[in-house]
Amino acid sequence: MLNPDFRIGGTDGFPALPAAPRANGAAAGFGDLYRQLNAEVNHFIERGDVAGALSPEAQVRRLQVGAVEAPSAEQQAWLERIAPLAEEAGRALGVAPEVLSAHAALESGWGQRPIRTEAGADSHNLFALKATPAWRGDVADVQTTEYEGGVAQSRRAGFRSYADAGSAFRDFSQLLSGSPRYQGALGTGSDALAYGRALQQGGYATDPAYADKLARVAAQIGKGRR
Repeated sequence: MLNPDFRIGGTDGFPALPAAPRANGAAAGFGDLYRQLNAEVNHFIERGDVAGALSPEAQVRRLQVGAVEAPSAEQQAWLERIAPLAEEAGRALGVAPEVLSAHAALESGWGQRPIRTEAGADSHNLFALKATPAWRGDVADVQTTEYEGGVAQSRRAGFRSYADAGSAFRDFSQLLSGSPRYQGALGTGSDALAYGRALQQGGYATDPAYADKLARVAAQIGKGRR
């Protein structure tokens, strides 16, 4: 059964990205393995070898360090505009601002594919929250894609419409912190994959590749910060 609260985007089949190690629970030897994979990937990039020459683990790591592009100038400008909002929400949720920015970028196409009202106005719904029966604000009715049994389904649904991006961030923060279904996403810090998987397990996403996509966007943002 589809979760009635959220809209989910499509899938492009990205392989799963490994979660970043937690400071209080990293397995013994993980740091050595991580450095080994990085060395393998860097060697691959320098030599231009075919991907098949990499181990499966290193092929996944390559997505993080070699295959993602830094945000464009336009995307970076958008990230800077929402940065104060992401920082405020991040403090409340225990999630790194760049992870929340990645979440907003994934759902809104870096702010370039906003959910629009019937009149064509921007709904500022950066996290694609649906207008549930309890919602008392404005609504944008649009066509969306959800997954049922791994199969994409096109459906029409109502989404929350906000006065501005700040209202969207605050509403999302309140919803996430107040729902027992998403407590696993709280306090995940800069671990974008853990954050995405917790949302997915709570029913936020029906797209089976959702957490991987979010981690990939977070990797892009991280690359732009170097």
